[in-house]
Amino acid sequence: MAVDTGIAKVMGEGIGSPVGDPESVSPVTNITNIVLVVEYNGSRYCGFQLQAELPTIQGEIERALKRLTGDGIRILATSRTDSEVHARRQVVSFRTKSQLTPKTFVSGLNYYLPRAIAVKEAYKAGDSFNVRSHAVSREYEYYILNSPTRSPIWDGFCHLVTGELDIEAMNRACQALIGEHDLASFASNLGVEIKCTRRKVYHAGVTRGGDLVIFSITANSFLPHQVRNTVGALIRVGLSKMTPEEFYSIMETRKIGLAGPAAPACGLYLIKVNYKRLYEEEDK
Repeated sequence: MAVDTGIAKVMGEGIGSPVGDPESVSPVTNITNIVLVVEYNGSRYCGFQLQAELPTIQGEIERALKRLTGDGIRILATSRTDSEVHARRQVVSFRTKSQLTPKTFVSGLNYYLPRAIAVKEAYKAGDSFNVRSHAVSREYEYYILNSPTRSPIWDGFCHLVTGELDIEAMNRACQALIGEHDLASFASNLGVEIKCTRRKVYHAGVTRGGDLVIFSITANSFLPHQVRNTVGALIRVGLSKMTPEEFYSIMETRKIGLAGPAAPACGLYLIKVNYKRLYEEEDK
């Protein structure tokens, strides 16, 4: 399925105005739907989603919005990342009566946000745009330091595996994931919101660059802890503690949590959210 590679292209086709575009400096009238692309180091936070008396990414962004606009604003995120998970291009939105331009939202929010969080881009979106339901796929990466010794530089940003990993075997196991499957075995804590455990995976693979091993996966959406449970099982394949065939069997069993234990959260990154043009009303 062909999808646009980023929100900038979506917003640049008449859906909204990217920062730097002449329209981005025009005043916002009435209630405006603002979209932010956010990068963060999740090490010190208890996930994205707001939690009472706990530090979260959502809490920090909403506090910054309050200080910038004077209004209490609730934001919506494409992906509610877990505690200690990082993001390169998380996408969030909010509705506001503020007269601030997208360019001012970028500079103003970055002034008030802690150094671990940065707004990279801001856009005005159509009223019907929803960052969650209009996303057609999400891309995640998981970083593994495959080295006999730890690295102070990578500490908190990847998972150390001291035994040598068999990348070829891990990639054979990844082939089982591609396509539409019931991935219940790679999920945990489904809760009442999730009724279906089928997901469509467009890409899954493992690459090595020196000591750094990266698992990348793109899917229409993800189950709770799906990526970390998948990586945990792939590491066992790479260490010859499990065969690719046993990995396939785990997936086919479709039993919640069977693929665990999960790899640590520190190595997981939300890389990008992909959108396609779904804004028919803007073309009328």
